[in-house]
Amino acid sequence: MDFLDKLVIPLSPEHITLLRYIAMLVLFLFIPFISVILGGTAISLFYRRKGIKEGNSTYIRFAKDLIEIVTINKSIGIILGIMPLITSILIFVQIFHNENLIVVSYLTGACLLVAAGLILIYTFRYSTAFNDIFNSIKELKTDESNLKAELDALRSGSLKLSTKSGRLGILLLIIGLWVFVSGLTMAIYQSGWNDSNMLSVLFSWIVITRFISFLLLAGAFTGAVILFSFFYWDGGIKGLDQDYKEFVRKLGINITSITSIIIPVFLFVNVSALPESTLTRPVFAFVIIALLLLFLGYHYLYVMYKNSNAKYSMHLFISVLFTILAVIISDQTTIGEANAKQALVLGQNFEDTMQKINEANTPPVISGKDIYNNICSACHSFDHKVVGPPYKETLPKYNGDVAKLVTFILSPTQNNPGYPPMPNPGLNQAQAQAVATYITKEVQKYK
Repeated sequence: MDFLDKLVIPLSPEHITLLRYIAMLVLFLFIPFISVILGGTAISLFYRRKGIKEGNSTYIRFAKDLIEIVTINKSIGIILGIMPLITSILIFVQIFHNENLIVVSYLTGACLLVAAGLILIYTFRYSTAFNDIFNSIKELKTDESNLKAELDALRSGSLKLSTKSGRLGILLLIIGLWVFVSGLTMAIYQSGWNDSNMLSVLFSWIVITRFISFLLLAGAFTGAVILFSFFYWDGGIKGLDQDYKEFVRKLGINITSITSIIIPVFLFVNVSALPESTLTRPVFAFVIIALLLLFLGYHYLYVMYKNSNAKYSMHLFISVLFTILAVIISDQTTIGEANAKQALVLGQNFEDTMQKINEANTPPVISGKDIYNNICSACHSFDHKVVGPPYKETLPKYNGDVAKLVTFILSPTQNNPGYPPMPNPGLNQAQAQAVATYITKEVQKYK
């Protein structure tokens, strides 16, 4: 990662604080999006396979609707799925500069895996759409056996492509997010990681518990997104029959209920395992806020289940979304506390760098005495004639006007016919100012 070190700039304490806030914002964009991509794709693959196996059109339709909802479009996939990871890498390069931790290496690996996974998942989405087209064409009656054979071949190829790309995409995405969580975990628990191989890091109990927490949050948010998208966003999806609505409602409530009910246990385990130095009030405060928001979500889930409707789907969506935000802030605060010493080192490096820059940009002090000794003393003295007149005779006519004397030094003229004309000493404005000031003060000693 030496090439990334070239991007490092000196950081003041204010810059470090700003970068941490940017990291929180970036992760708040990335984690909810990638969570619903992960959960939505996994559910879509499951019901698509189940629907094809059982010949259930409801499952197949739901799988298609869900993957189109969660992936949105390719541009959003790049903006929310890849760019935040790249930004996170650049932020952590700055924060962990000069550290021996390999956090940035893990985040870079995660970025590559997630990007590959997203490409395959979007391939799964669009190839699924092609399958529907081929299925529609198949239903058309045709006497052309060759055309029918070609369409069947295309349909079969598209089906295989969608299945393989979806499965491989979800696998790469899971591994990439596992590595991503490992990198963030290493940023909190700094000791003992530098000599560890990747497998020992990935399968450490701390990383596993934190990754399970991530998966549970992803599941809860996916369920909330299903309810929000199908029943609230833009008035809900139009043209849904009652059986389809009931299937989606129950599925969304069940997914969110099952995953969210376990989240507090893992939040407690994760907080209990934190280094003592990171257990500050803000960390506890945001964990408590996350728990309160979860309990609020339980209330909405209970009301929707009891009343057999999705009336509070928007409220549930917001409560789970802000639960994720609270967890992100808590984690980033923990990382900040764990790296407080590194922040002090970076701050001191910033001050040293700025001092060197200021010294380099500060013009050297011009000594009027040195200029007199090196140039003027060859022809002038203060109290006796050398080549030119002594200063005690010539300077009184300037009456202490240094500016007037500077003008003469820069452009000498013949003023005293008893002496040869003074040659131009070749001084610049600052040098002339310095020597004029010096001799004006020094001549006072000879009165």
